Amino acid sequence: MHLSAQDLTTPTLFCLAYHQKNVTRLQRVQNAAARIVVWGSRRRSTNSADLLKQLHWLPVEWCIKFKIACITYKTISTTQPAYLYSSLKHYTPSGTLCSSDSKSLFVPRVRTCFSSRSFAVAAPTIWNSNSLPLAIRSSVSTYSFRRQLKTFFYNLAFRPS
Repeated sequence: MHLSAQDLTTPTLFCLAYHQKNVTRLQRVQNAAARIVVWGSRRRSTNSADLLKQLHWLPVEWCIKFKIACITYKTISTTQPAYLYSSLKHYTPSGTLCSSDSKSLFVPRVRTCFSSRSFAVAAPTIWNSNSLPLAIRSSVSTYSFRRQLKTFFYNLAFRPS
């Protein structure tokens, strides 16, 4: 139940992601859900990160980025909904560059922290960040995009430190 409620509110949560305290609270809820799911098969002393890894769940911070990237992909590929599509601008370099076909989005400049939380800024920031491979951005279907993106974010979230 917690996970479906989280899925419905993820775009709104991006606004909260700027405050680490809120992400920490949500992460505690997700960790508790993971412990409940594997309670019968694991001891209580298991690390929460190991449980998330075992369940193939992205941590809250990465889950928020994943959902926004999926909404961005769907908006770019279908041009729907129109109000979101109109807020996204494709990056076009002034000259001929190697990155001219990178399917990047233009990140508008903002003056306030509040406006930096809008979809028009958050979506291009996530779309262009983490050196998201062109192969993922150029996926032919939503299914392949989601599968490749989750694997990519999973590897970033659980990379050895």
